[in-house]
Amino acid sequence: MRIFVFIYMMFFAVAVMAQQPVKQKANYALAARFSPDKISKMLFSTSVDPHWLKLSDRFWYVYETREGKTWYIVDAKDAKSGKRPLFDHAKLAAEITKIVKDPFDAQHLPIEKLKFTKDENSITFEIKSTIDEVKKDTAAARGGRNGGAGARPGGAPAATEKKIFYFEYNLITAVLTELKDYQKPKDRLMWASFSPDKKYVLYSKKNNLYYMDTANYRKAQIKEEDSTIVEYQLTTDGVEDYGYGGGFGNETNVEKERNKDKRKSAFVMWSPDGKYFTLTRTDSRKVKDLWVINSIAEPRPTLETYKYQMPGEKEAPIRELYLFNFESKTSKKIGVAAFKDQEIGVWSAPLKQFQRDEENRATIWLGTNEKFYMNRTSRDLKRIDVCAVNVATGAVTTLIEERMNTYVEIRRVGLVNDGKEMIQWSERDGWAHFYLYDENGKLKNQITSGAFHCEDIEAIDEKNRVLYFTANGREPNEDPYYLHLYRVNFDGTGLKLLTTANHDNQASMDDNMRYFINTYSRVNTAPVSLLQDNTGRVIMQLEKTDMSGLLEAGYKFPEPFKVKAADGITDLYGVMYKPFNFDSTKIYPIIEYVYPGPQTEAVNKAFGRGMDRVDRLAQLGFVVITVGNRGGHPSRSKWYHNYGYGNLRDYGLADKKAAIEQLGYRHKFIDVNKVGIHGHSGGGFMSTAAMLVYPDFFKVAVSSAGNHENNIYNRWWSEKHHGVKELVSDKGDTSFVYSIERNPELAKNLKGHLMLSHGDIDNNVHPGNTLRMVNALIKANKRFELVVLPGQRHGYGTMTEYFFWKMCDYFSLHLLGDDSQPVDMEEMNREIEKGDPGK
Repeated sequence: MRIFVFIYMMFFAVAVMAQQPVKQKANYALAARFSPDKISKMLFSTSVDPHWLKLSDRFWYVYETREGKTWYIVDAKDAKSGKRPLFDHAKLAAEITKIVKDPFDAQHLPIEKLKFTKDENSITFEIKSTIDEVKKDTAAARGGRNGGAGARPGGAPAATEKKIFYFEYNLITAVLTELKDYQKPKDRLMWASFSPDKKYVLYSKKNNLYYMDTANYRKAQIKEEDSTIVEYQLTTDGVEDYGYGGGFGNETNVEKERNKDKRKSAFVMWSPDGKYFTLTRTDSRKVKDLWVINSIAEPRPTLETYKYQMPGEKEAPIRELYLFNFESKTSKKIGVAAFKDQEIGVWSAPLKQFQRDEENRATIWLGTNEKFYMNRTSRDLKRIDVCAVNVATGAVTTLIEERMNTYVEIRRVGLVNDGKEMIQWSERDGWAHFYLYDENGKLKNQITSGAFHCEDIEAIDEKNRVLYFTANGREPNEDPYYLHLYRVNFDGTGLKLLTTANHDNQASMDDNMRYFINTYSRVNTAPVSLLQDNTGRVIMQLEKTDMSGLLEAGYKFPEPFKVKAADGITDLYGVMYKPFNFDSTKIYPIIEYVYPGPQTEAVNKAFGRGMDRVDRLAQLGFVVITVGNRGGHPSRSKWYHNYGYGNLRDYGLADKKAAIEQLGYRHKFIDVNKVGIHGHSGGGFMSTAAMLVYPDFFKVAVSSAGNHENNIYNRWWSEKHHGVKELVSDKGDTSFVYSIERNPELAKNLKGHLMLSHGDIDNNVHPGNTLRMVNALIKANKRFELVVLPGQRHGYGTMTEYFFWKMCDYFSLHLLGDDSQPVDMEEMNREIEKGDPGK
């Protein structure tokens, strides 16, 4: 009898245990090993960023590995010389040490602001020393009432800063010279818009346009409140919310009042000769206000008020285009009106490579001294006009009209011979391609065609009539998102791939269009940087990313995969991230990191540093995946991109579910009964929607900063991607109707575990989005978690790391059954230096 009872009790215990969730220990230590701070000390440069010189085919770059930084010079035309160090790092360190008196070596050269001189035979740079000196150009440096030189008024100690030494190094003679009397150019003031000749600076002040000459600008660089600064007013009719430029952004009402008389930026575009400039003026006076409250501001909470139009609202900003004659100091408003509540945009000229290091450069309009190019878009985005504006007359000529039943997208046109011909990007045949027009807008021929997506114009060789451009989806048997550089003749012949196949490529071409630097990689390969010529020939390998630090720490590359969408036809592409101690005999919960698009998919194609939501999360003991969805990305067909038009809440969910199901069929190590989902912003909205639309499939969600009610998200994104209906009454009045399904409507469907999070001063996706979701869940009597991050905007800023570990806790608890985490976040605390009590 006793034996029977014992056996019965054993069976009962086993049965009870079988009903209990199996607990697994989350691997917090492995996840902590790959924090952003630790990765920054294991992984350094991943690409070559070339600085092309103007007088030759040379470029320089700096590249960092675990051995330190090295500065290189490359003569693209002289392949035999290869790349070589710009200087002898050890010798230069010794020479700098002799002068600065601080010790340096070849591995630790703190060179900053390296630039080539005009003759390109020497370089200049600066070194910050450990020497304290009185700050220049301050009241402290000029002496106070009660003290001598270096004393503040009232006898307070003078403000100090670390002394900076300035050097010139001759690349031919290898001679280092200290520039003792060097007058360092002041940093460009954020509000300054320079004329092409750099003689004048434009800006906004008190809602109007002003200008000053560069002599007075130099005074402002020293002290903006200098009473001797001479400035001139160009306009007088600017008022609050209907001014000429201005605004600092993210200002509280207190800050707005404090800054109301300060100089602010005015985004102007100049004619090449500097005689004219154009500016877009916005009348936002009728746009409704929105608010966030910074509850942790000192000494008391502050209110931030900003203009924010929501979908379907009639109070829209009104855009106006002005053309200024800077010589005569006159202006006129250009008649650009075509659509109600239209948007307008003036294109700037492409920046030359050699200009990238130029400070105080002007923004030049796309065009000539006689005309410039712009676009105007209807509010429903179904109509876009490409226009030219005549500078002398102000006449606006429509050159190209784009029309579609969904939204139209547009890119900057490419000008050939100052606009005698134009190259336009268009999706009119369902794929993004380039078209050649004459100066009057007459189509000459389609340049590219076929079932692939063209991206951007990289260069236009007018003499040889060759277009260099980026595109994806053309090469067979590879991920269609991999970007490539191509060349093609204007007539459509001679199309040639220039970059490495079956990899994602990031190319940068020189101004002479003879060479380009290309960095290629995949998520599962180390980036390699090449120097190539304009036929695609590889001249030399410049660098391969140093992965040794990551690999020593146990890093393993993720795995790309392909599945079918929920329709069983459309190919979807994703990436699987496994724990670095992966054991194929074990079973792992799966977490899907999502962003629905439609402007992008959260699926990495190239190797990079962004590991938090994928690589690092997986280390706890999960399989983490990212995968595309129909309607999720513009770099495929127009059909694919616009799939979610009119159904912005639910369009991607079936594909996300189908992807996990197919991976579960393929891999026994995936537990499809333990499915988590996480996303931020649009991904926060999507992850919550997944829990409500498929409540029996998705079991746990962490949704951060989600736009759960797209009817209160910004008009431009919501109306574009979901659609807005333009109605014209019998009287000719135009109105806009917007209607969309929202997450709170489905709150009653919640079955699993949901954690919502938001920054309380998020002025992109307003916190009201999450609070409305919270309100609906409370009314539906649902249990859930809410994490509010005080003082944080949309990206979570200083609390990003804290939020990551909160997410880890939630998934570990509800997918692994691990509730063992202490109240202290030890993974964060152990990284804080304990010697400083202020830290």
